[in-house]
Amino acid sequence: MPARQPLHPRKQPKQVRGERTRQRILTAAAQVFAEYGFAAGTTNRIAERACVSIGSLYQYYPNKDAILVELVVRHLDAGEDALRRRQEQGLPGTLEDAMRVFVRIAVENHLDDPQLLRVMAEEAPRAPELLCKVREFEEARVAYTRDLLARYPEVRVGDPEMAARIAVSTVELVVHKVIALGEVVDLRVFEDELVTMLTRYLAPARLP
Repeated sequence: MPARQPLHPRKQPKQVRGERTRQRILTAAAQVFAEYGFAAGTTNRIAERACVSIGSLYQYYPNKDAILVELVVRHLDAGEDALRRRQEQGLPGTLEDAMRVFVRIAVENHLDDPQLLRVMAEEAPRAPELLCKVREFEEARVAYTRDLLARYPEVRVGDPEMAARIAVSTVELVVHKVIALGEVVDLRVFEDELVTMLTRYLAPARLP
């Protein structure tokens, strides 16, 4: 069995110049992966796009797998930061408003580069450290959603924990399918329909 390739950066820059070089490499890699896909997105192409030597690239990353993993982690961190900022703003007035915020954060986090997100979701190395990061992100969103649902008396579900997991998984999968795979849709209509579906599931109308 071949040895598993290292997926951590070789070094973290300590000077501004080094950090700028690292960011150039990441930006170039995002463009190359989106344009060529992961298989054809070689380190030579990334170095050329970043205007650095291949030797300089390897000073920061051992291989393109490590670069893609860092792009995935950066995407997840952006989602966590957006959720944290929204939490600090206080509780939305209604369950529908809460679901709209939830959906909008997911949509906005997928709009920067849908093609790159598709590559990250479908072609990123399934490294244990990356899978752990993804699980942590999902568990944090489930916990947030579970606590959110407990604040609205109109929510009527048999198992709040499971309902939170269903809501989180539904939003992530549907948003990815529609946006990251490049479907042409009216985002306002898409948001409205997804919010309606979630709200009616979590707070079904009472029968007369």
